[in-house]
Amino acid sequence: MSLKNKLNRLKPHLSVSGPSEKMNTPPQAANIEVPLKDKWEEANVYPYFLDEDYCLVREVKYPLSHRHGHYCFRDFLTAVEIWNKQPFNHPLSAKGHQAEELFFFDTETTGLGGGVGNTIFLLGYASVSGDSLILRQHILPHPGAEVPLYQSFLEKVNYKTLVTYNGKSFDWPQVKTRHTLVREHVPQLPQLGHFDLFHAARRLWKHKLERLKLAVVEKEVLGVERVDDIPGFLAPMIYFDFIESKQPDGMLGILKHNEIDILSLVTLYTHITFQLCEVDIDQTRPESFEVGRWFASLGDKNQAEKVLSKLIHGSDRTSYQAKFSLAFQRKKEHDWEIAEKLFSDVADSGENLLMVEASLELAKIYEHRLKDYELAIKYCQKAIMIVSQSEQTPKHTGPCTLEQLQFRLARLERKSAKSLEK
Repeated sequence: MSLKNKLNRLKPHLSVSGPSEKMNTPPQAANIEVPLKDKWEEANVYPYFLDEDYCLVREVKYPLSHRHGHYCFRDFLTAVEIWNKQPFNHPLSAKGHQAEELFFFDTETTGLGGGVGNTIFLLGYASVSGDSLILRQHILPHPGAEVPLYQSFLEKVNYKTLVTYNGKSFDWPQVKTRHTLVREHVPQLPQLGHFDLFHAARRLWKHKLERLKLAVVEKEVLGVERVDDIPGFLAPMIYFDFIESKQPDGMLGILKHNEIDILSLVTLYTHITFQLCEVDIDQTRPESFEVGRWFASLGDKNQAEKVLSKLIHGSDRTSYQAKFSLAFQRKKEHDWEIAEKLFSDVADSGENLLMVEASLELAKIYEHRLKDYELAIKYCQKAIMIVSQSEQTPKHTGPCTLEQLQFRLARLERKSAKSLEK
């Protein structure tokens, strides 16, 4: 390959301008035949020629008024504006970003494993440009066309942050692996931030969803209904059939499946933002609790307390969960008086597992901090009784088993006896 060709490839990647709406396709190579080209073009799919090979590229534009599930794409712009006004930090915060700088990305591959044996045959992404959401998909027409595939893809990637669903564990590492094989012929991979929405979905909705596949979250949370969708697990078989037959029909179904995945990432990021920033007027109390607990796990005690304090005035499970979380926070701050009050409320809640955990915490506070061994014994006995008698409560709570509770009780009784002898 000539030095001139290599330099020409790098020009788009070195550009500092934003992503262009118009696809700049290299001149067509007259000696390269694209099977069923007319049929591809009917579906808005066009060849991207490079040297002696090509890939296929599809581009679709959606107006920002287009609705996907419960939100239109313009709401995503609102989400970015909201983040830029928030006083707190969060791993999914777009503070300092413009909407155009987020890059919603998904792939289709020949398998679910990692390594060089797994080939990416479809790279898809969407981003905002002007008054549109532009979605592009780069298709591998045969296994030897990875150079034009990654060249066409990388000359368009000029963003700050990836947004994926399980992309940290799968999609982007797989891109890195495949890129390694062609890196001498294409631009380098950019250094990007990464918002992985799978981890957010697991935090926010694991209490109500048994499975957290994107299709499940779409239907149960986002209000997205897929019609005549090709299941993702069939994609490799359809691709291999396409390699043999060259017929686009099956691949067009995969393109639609991938398109919905990507559009749902935009809706999901919007919805998660509205949940985290308390903008969603339909947010449930359990969802609010998970938001508060997330902030607590991040060490943002002020935001955690702000969210959780709104939930404690009630008698449902969520109220007691919020009290328990706040009590733990007060315990970390050595505010034993408020921690004791909150744990006491939870210990009488009627929620067996919470009662056991709160009773154990009270036993610790009375033994080690307040030096009231009788109350420590009382709450330790209460925890033992609940664990022993309830079929619904596991015979352990966290790291503390029934045997350990009994050991704690024996130690407390010895301490109490010694204190009375003095």
